[in-house]
This record gives sequence, structure tokens and C-alpha cells, in this order.
Amino acid sequence: MDDPATTATADRIIAVPQDRPVWTAVRRGVLRRCPHCGEGRLFDGYLKVADCCASCGEVLRHHRADDGPAYLTILVVGHLIAFLMHFVWVTFRPEPLVFATILTVFAVGLSLWLLPRFKGAIVGYQWAHRMHGFDDGR
Repeated sequence: MDDPATTATADRIIAVPQDRPVWTAVRRGVLRRCPHCGEGRLFDGYLKVADCCASCGEVLRHHRADDGPAYLTILVVGHLIAFLMHFVWVTFRPEPLVFATILTVFAVGLSLWLLPRFKGAIVGYQWAHRMHGFDDGR
């Protein structure tokens, strides 16, 4: 009864899940690590989430990141590109082909870098809030 993870109601004891640190899990996700232990790799490939952590055995296949990472990537990259387009055009007036090439390479590179980090953050957030089956434990 002294355990904070249990609550007594009438004739039965109900287990109350322990809190999971949200920002720690999100940070570990951004670093593409397991949100539980921070040691194992979160992804098997570029964007495929591992079924379970190789270090702690935490089941990770419950995630439902769907279009969230792509939306966040487009949001961030689009705003940065818009700012850079204005700044570079007003300051330097480059040739249009050079201008388009540089901004395209920057946009693609930044998108490819951000996408797995945003997906990891969303998986970490879902794990910390016990969403989509992450509440079942290991």
C-alpha cells in the first residue's frame, strides 16, 4: 500500500503507471535513440522504427508517427527557405539559376537531416505519454 504506483479502491488494487519524462524521451528521439534507455538505436534504417530496442528490449513498433514528421519538416524548412530567399535576394542579387540551385540543395539537405529527427521526437513523445500501445510495458 506504500507503493506510489498502486492505488487501493474498495477490494482491489489498481496499478497506476509511473510517469515517463516527456522532454527526456523527446530529446532521445531527436538523437535517434530509444526513448526508454537512450542507448539503443531507434531506427533500423533511415526512417524505419525498430520493432524493439536492442539494449533494453522496449517494444517500439506501436508508434504512429504517420505524416507528423513530414509536416513539421515542411513547416520548418519552408519558413527558413522563405527567409533565406528574401535575405539573399535583397543582399546579393544572385543569378536566378545559381539562386535556385543553392536554395534547392539547402532545402533538400535540411529536409533529409530534419526528417528522422522529427520522427524520433514524435515517437519519443508518444512513448512518454503511453500512446498507441506504448502503455503495455515491455
